[in-house]
Amino acid sequence: MDTLISFFEAINGVVWGPLMLILLLGVGLYLQLGLKLIPIRKLGMGFKLMWQGRTPKTAAGKKAEAEGEISPFNALMTALSATIGTGNIAGVATAIALGGPGAVFWMWITALVGMATKFAEAVLAVRYRETDSLGFHIGGPMFYIKNGLGKKWLWLGGAFAFFGAVAAFGIGNTVQSNSVADALDSTFGIPHWLTGITIMVLAGAVILGGIKRIAKVAGKLVPIMGIAYIVAGLAVLVVNADQIGEAFGLIFYYAFNPMAAAGGFAGAAVMAAIRFGVARGIFSNEAGLGSAPIAHAAAQTKNPVRQGLIAMLGTFIDTIVVCTITALVILTSTVWIGGEAGASLTALSFDAALPGFGNQIVSIALAVFAFTTILGWSFYGEKCCQFLFGTRSIMVYRVLFVLAIPLGAIAQLGFIWLMADTFNALMAIPNLIALALLSPVVFKLTKDYFDGKDVLPGEELEHDKA
Repeated sequence: MDTLISFFEAINGVVWGPLMLILLLGVGLYLQLGLKLIPIRKLGMGFKLMWQGRTPKTAAGKKAEAEGEISPFNALMTALSATIGTGNIAGVATAIALGGPGAVFWMWITALVGMATKFAEAVLAVRYRETDSLGFHIGGPMFYIKNGLGKKWLWLGGAFAFFGAVAAFGIGNTVQSNSVADALDSTFGIPHWLTGITIMVLAGAVILGGIKRIAKVAGKLVPIMGIAYIVAGLAVLVVNADQIGEAFGLIFYYAFNPMAAAGGFAGAAVMAAIRFGVARGIFSNEAGLGSAPIAHAAAQTKNPVRQGLIAMLGTFIDTIVVCTITALVILTSTVWIGGEAGASLTALSFDAALPGFGNQIVSIALAVFAFTTILGWSFYGEKCCQFLFGTRSIMVYRVLFVLAIPLGAIAQLGFIWLMADTFNALMAIPNLIALALLSPVVFKLTKDYFDGKDVLPGEELEHDKA
C-alpha cells in the first residue's frame, strides 16, 4: 500500500505541478487572445443569453422543440452544481493559508483566462455532440476528440473518459460526502453514518432519474444556495466594511511581493502565491479539466457559440463572484494570520463577524454545495462510462455511484483523495490537447456567429446504436 501511495504521490506532484499549471494557463491565454477577448468583452451578452435560456423560445415566443434534453440555463446550473463546492470554501482558504493574500489575485487571473477555456469547451461540446441509442444528446471532450480530431485520436478520448469515470467517484462523490459528514459532526454532532445514509437517499432519488431530474434540481438549488451564500458573505463584509480596502491592498501587493511570517502564518514567496492561487482556482472552477462541457452538450440549443457564451459564466460566477466573497471574508478578519487552513478557516472568519451563526452558515453551505457537486459529477462520470461501455452501463454506474456515498462519509479518505485528485488532473491533459488542436474550429465558429452567419451544431451523429 505504501508503494501505491508513493506512486500516486509522485504522479500527483507532476500533474498538479508547475508544468500543468503553465499548460492550463497557456492554453487559456492562447484561446482568450485568439478569441480577441470576446469572453470578457461579451460578458453582459452572456448573462442576457443565460436569462433568455431558462426556457428556449421560438421566434413566435412558444416553447421550442429544440435539440437537447435541458434548457441552456439548466445546463449552466448543472455545470455550476459540480463546480461551486468545497473549492469555494476550503479551496480559497487553503490558497490564502499557503500562498498568502496574493494567491487571490492569481485565482482571478486563472478565472479570466479560464472563461475562454470554458467557452471553447462548450462550443466544441455542442458542435461535436452525438445522439445515443436512447435518443439523448451526449458530448464532452471524449466526443470532440473522437469526432473533431478523428478516429486515430480515439484512444485519447478513451483516456479522458477513463480518468473522468474514476475521478467522479473520488472528487465528486466520496470526498464530498466525507466533507459534509465532518462539517455536520463538528458543528451539530450528527454521526457520519447518518449523514452518509441521508445523502445517499436524497442524491439517489435525483441521480437515478437521469440528467433531466438532475438539471431540474440543480436549476432550483444552485441559484438559491449561491445567492444565500453571497448574501451571508456580504453581511460579514458589512460588519467588516472598514477592512475591505486593506484586504484589496493585501491581495494586489502580495501578488507580486513575498509575505513575511506573521503570527501562525508561515509566510509565502511570490511563487507560492502564484502556484496555490492558480491550482486552487482551477480546482474550484474546473476550467480546462473538461467536466463542464459534458453538461453543456445536453443543452437545448442548435448554436454552439450561444452555449459557449452561457458556459463561460460558470467560471466568472464561481471564481470572480463566489470565491472573491470567501476571500474577502477571510482577509477582513484576522483569523488567517493564526495559521488556520481549509474549511475551518472560512468558518472561523464568518464566526468572527457573526458570532454564533458564522460556523453554522459555513457548515450548511458546505453541505448543500457538496450535495449538488455529487449530483453534477454523477452525470459526468456516467457519460464517461457510457463512452467506454455503452448505454447499458448507465444504470449500473448510477447505482454504484449512489452506493459509494455512505462509504465515503465513514471512510478515512487520505488515499482516495490522493487518487481522485490525481485522476482529476489527468482529465485535463487530453482535454487541453484537443482544445489546442481544435482551436481553429472555435475561432471560425465564433467569427461566423458575430458576423451574422448561421452556425450549425455539426453533423447529427449516431452513437452506440448496437
